[in-house]
Amino acid sequence: MADYERRFLLHVPSSTENLALIRDFVGNIGRQAGMVETELSMLELAVDEACANVIEHAYGLDKTQEVIMRVTLDVDCLKIQVIDTGKGFDPAQIEQKDVKKLIAERRSGGLGLRMMKLVMDEVQYQMKPGERNELTMIKKLKK
Repeated sequence: MADYERRFLLHVPSSTENLALIRDFVGNIGRQAGMVETELSMLELAVDEACANVIEHAYGLDKTQEVIMRVTLDVDCLKIQVIDTGKGFDPAQIEQKDVKKLIAERRSGGLGLRMMKLVMDEVQYQMKPGERNELTMIKKLKK
């Protein structure tokens, strides 16, 4: 198979109403990559969580802002970047509570970053305060 690289870009208003559109966008690219349904579901879940965090936490539910999805597909991997200009955060400062404790407390939230790291092969976060935040998630493709 010849080497290739395809790039996809999606800009959407920062609203939870657009999460289904974002999941469809990423899912369709995953299908092009040859991912099976279980892998697609996990990929969509990770991206949904990342974008919901941007909408809720980085933008504080401000619908006038924008979430940018940049996806690169090549023969080896699917690279997904979630880009925003909202309030950034330092992942190292996020308290990693015990999963059993979260379940016992019946709390929603607190599992997003952990889940993304479980589903994806690589997760990186870069923050330039007041300018740009970029979450990069990489999923290696089976050959």
